Amino acid sequence: MIKIIRTWFNRYFSDPEAVLLFFLLLFGFGLVIFMGEILAPVLAAIVIAYLLEWVVAQIQRLHVPRLPAVIFAFVGFLGLFLVSFLVLLPLLWKQVSNLFNDLPNMLLQGQHLSVVLVQRFPEFFSETQVQAFTAELLTEARNWAKVVLSISWSSITGLITGIVYLVLVPLLVFFFLKDKNTLLQWATGFLPAKRGVVTKVSSEVNQQIGNYIRGKAVEIFVVSVITYGVFAFFNLPYAILLAFLVGISVLIPYVGGIVITIPVMLVAYFQWGWISQFGYFMLAYSIVQGLDTNILVPLLFSEAVNLHPIAIVVATVFFGGIWGFWGVFFAIPLATLVKAVLNAWPRSQTKALSHIN
Repeated sequence: MIKIIRTWFNRYFSDPEAVLLFFLLLFGFGLVIFMGEILAPVLAAIVIAYLLEWVVAQIQRLHVPRLPAVIFAFVGFLGLFLVSFLVLLPLLWKQVSNLFNDLPNMLLQGQHLSVVLVQRFPEFFSETQVQAFTAELLTEARNWAKVVLSISWSSITGLITGIVYLVLVPLLVFFFLKDKNTLLQWATGFLPAKRGVVTKVSSEVNQQIGNYIRGKAVEIFVVSVITYGVFAFFNLPYAILLAFLVGISVLIPYVGGIVITIPVMLVAYFQWGWISQFGYFMLAYSIVQGLDTNILVPLLFSEAVNLHPIAIVVATVFFGGIWGFWGVFFAIPLATLVKAVLNAWPRSQTKALSHIN
């Protein structure tokens, strides 16, 4: 047994570059896990600066010096950030409050539907079970509505953590972009001169993750806007909130679209019932989902990520369980990192069994 372990260790950790890569990964994951909450503004600024670096590079291709390109990209980001915070976020919050306020009435309408289920399928549903379940849902909905409505907009914006994010993150983004080369030289100064494996992994991951994140940001925007257009055309309640959730749902491959369809369908049912308007709406919504899956996604990600669907699902579940929303958002980039590390990891050319024998 000791020989097997020694052979495995010699095969995968005999190269000093493999040891360097291992400790860099260990340090990175440890920093995020144990100090992620403290360093959240810094990590958020790094991610945003990484995304904006592509914009800066595109501007520099027009023979614009780096500093003006950085200022132009940063001003655009700041404008988008302010619009989202001052316009979109209040609208979303208002619709969330309205939804929770109307939820008890929706559940009462659902109670009438449950009566139909009891009459048609008495072998699966009993009247006592349905009444108990509906009463429990109604109580929980009222409790949640009181909690949501008791939180005012001024109390949220007054939180210290919110102020930290609003002030520090844009400031850090600007300096990360402006002093990118200086910061990279400082960071790589701590690494050994021979780091071919680390360079190979970082180059592959940079290309894959950059393409993925930019493509995903475009997909979220396009899906949200088109979905909102469909919802507004049909005068669906909470159109902004539901369109935003549909856009965010694309972050969870294969599952997000199915999960978000449930509340969309329920809101549509409570709005129109089982009439032709409901059918036309669901048809239009299905067309949007189909266009996203069959046209937009292949167009944006044809060469971005080459991962098996099982790997994508496992990565989403695993990293989402560790880091919640951000784990889901970065599940595919992190899976790409794992794949790049496994492909580039130095291995001894000697077969393992020869050492045992």
